[in-house]
Amino acid sequence: MASADVEFRCFVGGLAWATDDRALETAFSQYGDVIDSKIINDRETGRSRGFGFVTFKDEKSMKDAIEGMNGQELDGRSITVNEAQSRGEGGGYGGSGGGGGGW
Repeated sequence: MASADVEFRCFVGGLAWATDDRALETAFSQYGDVIDSKIINDRETGRSRGFGFVTFKDEKSMKDAIEGMNGQELDGRSITVNEAQSRGEGGGYGGSGGGGGGW
């Protein structure tokens, strides 16, 4: 796979409904060059679904952002930040909000 196909994207969950793309970019830009920031909205209502994605120029910036922002507060909400999972061929579903229990 060509390196141009690699995306350094992190999933951001637990967002306040008021958080927009610009606020997301501003919060994460301290860790490196943000290529894209996107809040996912409900198709019918247009309201935020409470999660989004931030894409960085390089892997180090993404990893620094995950380490620095996971569990931090943004717009009054504690957010979850982790590496986004690839959507694959059939469309998909961002990242997960956390791990399983101790079963």
